[in-house]
Amino acid sequence: MPTERKLDLHGRTLEQAERSLTRFLEQAQADGVRMVEVVTGRGGLRGEGAIRRELPHWLNLPRLRPLILAAVHPHAANPGAVRLLLRRVRA
Repeated sequence: MPTERKLDLHGRTLEQAERSLTRFLEQAQADGVRMVEVVTGRGGLRGEGAIRRELPHWLNLPRLRPLILAAVHPHAANPGAVRLLLRRVRA
């Protein structure tokens, strides 16, 4: 399934990144988007970036968890991004 929207969180503080992610996912689902990509970056030489580390926790927050049907973990060729399949909006 092709990615329909992409959010790049590089260069943001944790607070800014979490707010941006929430707005992005809520708007994407409201617009009927199914597949999105969230770019966290690889987190430096050892892959220990704060945004990358926090993303799974944010996705499980009560406000965001109901929006997400599935998460595709980073591929070896692109470890700094996660694809998310969003739930359809029910009428």
